Amino acid sequence: MEYTYLGRTGLTVSRLCVGTMNFGWLLDETASHAILDRALDEGLNFVDTANMYGNERGDGLSERYIGSWLDNAGRRDRVVLATKVYAPMSDWPNDRGLSARHIIAACEASLRRLRTDWIDLYQMHHVQRDTPWEEIWQAMEVLVAQGKVRYVGSSNFAGWHLARAQAAADRRNFLGLVSEQCRYNLITRHVELELVPAAIELGIGILPYSPLHFGALSGALRKQREDSTGRAVLHAAERVEPHRATIEGYEELCAELGEEPTTVALAWLLSRPGVTAPIIGPRTAGQLDAALAALGTELSTDTLARLDRLFPPIGKGGPGPEAWAW
Repeated sequence: MEYTYLGRTGLTVSRLCVGTMNFGWLLDETASHAILDRALDEGLNFVDTANMYGNERGDGLSERYIGSWLDNAGRRDRVVLATKVYAPMSDWPNDRGLSARHIIAACEASLRRLRTDWIDLYQMHHVQRDTPWEEIWQAMEVLVAQGKVRYVGSSNFAGWHLARAQAAADRRNFLGLVSEQCRYNLITRHVELELVPAAIELGIGILPYSPLHFGALSGALRKQREDSTGRAVLHAAERVEPHRATIEGYEELCAELGEEPTTVALAWLLSRPGVTAPIIGPRTAGQLDAALAALGTELSTDTLARLDRLFPPIGKGGPGPEAWAW
């Protein structure tokens, strides 16, 4: 297994992170535990969830499944556990967002569901523009001081949000953000303009979610021809059809390389600057195997160039302003 540091911290995490959004929605408790067992056996020590995963609102079922799995002696000490706060957990107005009240209450609730004393990485699931950073950091400092949270991360932030957040944390002599979880894959590359450069400058590790663009990059067209079931077919019209010609070329390239499309998509992300660990959401052992294969797959310069031609970066490529200016 390959490991790296999470952003500028000394925390060691596997180069793939096990995402658990399917737990409770698509996988029951037994199947969820089987995925976690296999991942840990393979050396994947990084597990990501959110308080809103598993049901439409407020149930925290994904966290509950992870909590029952962590009951096994020794598992908690081996796992770097990440969860999130922001989404509505009920219809009450203060049971959502990033107020100090909700951050602390949501953390306590997540700890109960996860059956643990601490969360390694507590992430803001979305930016909330009308809550001052002084309030947010005050709440996070309380949780860190109490030993309930080790590190703080973000998700779905813009580059300037990272800068504002980190400046506010610096004024308080607080570590601030150590990771940003963003949508990033071959089809969706807009984060390369400003978010990724900002994260690199600030020492914030990038954790790409939807690395397969909701299954579109997992061999979706081949699965359609084979009449296979799965997420790639489920989202075909929405995710695949707008990019059908490009995905056809992509699957042809993968076949030429003798690699699964999932493996190539993840290997590409692992080669990108600033990326700590793509977040994978396997539902089967076979899907986990294809993801793990990316760790041993090094894409040649020629292959990377061909992928850029199939999935062109925005503008001239690279960070802004050079991507759109002289």
